[in-house]
Amino acid sequence: MKFKDLRTLASVQAPARSVSERLKRSCFSVEDVRRMAARRLPKSIFDYMEGGGEDEASLRRNQEAYSDWSFVPRWGSVANLDVSSSLLGGPASMPLYLTPTGGTRLFHPEGEIAVALAAQKAGLPFGLAGLSNTPMEAVSAAAPSLRRFFNFSLTTDKGLLQALVDRAASAGYEGLIINVDCRAIGHRERDYHNGFTAPPSIRGKIVLEGALHPRWALRFLANDAIAFPNLSGEVSTGPLTSTPDMWRSLLAGSYEPTDWRDIEDLRERWRGPIIVKGCVSADDALVAAGIGIDAVQVSNHGGRQLDHMAAPLDVLPEIVDKAAGRVEIIVDGGIRRGTDVVKALALGADACAIGRPYLYGVAAAGRPGVEHVLNLFRAEITRTMMLLGVTSIKELRARGRDLLRHRSDALGPQARPPSTHLGPPCGAKHNGSPR
Repeated sequence: MKFKDLRTLASVQAPARSVSERLKRSCFSVEDVRRMAARRLPKSIFDYMEGGGEDEASLRRNQEAYSDWSFVPRWGSVANLDVSSSLLGGPASMPLYLTPTGGTRLFHPEGEIAVALAAQKAGLPFGLAGLSNTPMEAVSAAAPSLRRFFNFSLTTDKGLLQALVDRAASAGYEGLIINVDCRAIGHRERDYHNGFTAPPSIRGKIVLEGALHPRWALRFLANDAIAFPNLSGEVSTGPLTSTPDMWRSLLAGSYEPTDWRDIEDLRERWRGPIIVKGCVSADDALVAAGIGIDAVQVSNHGGRQLDHMAAPLDVLPEIVDKAAGRVEIIVDGGIRRGTDVVKALALGADACAIGRPYLYGVAAAGRPGVEHVLNLFRAEITRTMMLLGVTSIKELRARGRDLLRHRSDALGPQARPPSTHLGPPCGAKHNGSPR
């Protein structure tokens, strides 16, 4: 090869001029962002984000389940491909929403504000956790055009419940997300081995970890104390520090003997959409539909609660089949790729939800990190649909199982999961303002 030929092949790349550009050059998947987050965070903080309950069998199975399904593409035109979707009667730029996660400011001081702004820019709904570190009013003020949902566990204290409902309505939250998988807090043994507390306590191990991760430590010390200002009917007017007594108070509702009657009562108090989160039973999905719940989120809490709980994707076909279009179905757990989203929709889900992937983005780079993760999902969903020969989310769901094969198919029809039955499109059944 001649020298002049080598010159034409030589490429010198200018330094990246922004965080977003650096992410584009170095992070080509959610896994790449995860590794960056692991480098940026102290081990005990990363393990709190990453860990699951007990032996973490549910945590592992959530991701493994997606590998059991393979694609069967069909040749055809993919002109005018469109990944836009809808959720609960409103728009979503792709079939994805950002599910609630607590304690986000542990990973980056911008916390929930960074996530909300990224979701708003991407045109995606966002669920704010009751155990978030930012007041719900502050999220509304920062991202006024964002489709916002507020998440909490039920309480038998009807005064507190009504105050929460009224506060969420006043702050402009479109819907509620109710946990039904938090009767007790999962046994997260990584946290015990690490001596983790939330917020981190000043002890030898965390001091050493902070010294090894000075950027995280300086940000943590330079910003307001970690607070949990949303689990009260009152608007927070000042910082709230965490103590063992406060944590017992925050989590007390998890042990209250609430049941379907309390969800029916909430349905009467709130006329906007309600998502029941943590459902893996087809029978529970039918009960939810029967009392006017708008959507069920098929979820095992990211493997953080009951270990050996069914993986959401494993039970999704049965739930879709039995629900038969009477309630919208969202699925989360183990979703790391756009291919995972496409598989879930082909199995009948109306939308998917992500938690850890956007937390990796927050920990890696704040708001630009979340934006990068959402851009990765959009690109992967688009590319997967193009290679499958599907031009819209509606077509994807209509063709459904024809686009997939399960690894058990070789064993014959008796080994296959239930086929999906897609009923009529769901819509929000309860519109208007909360009472």
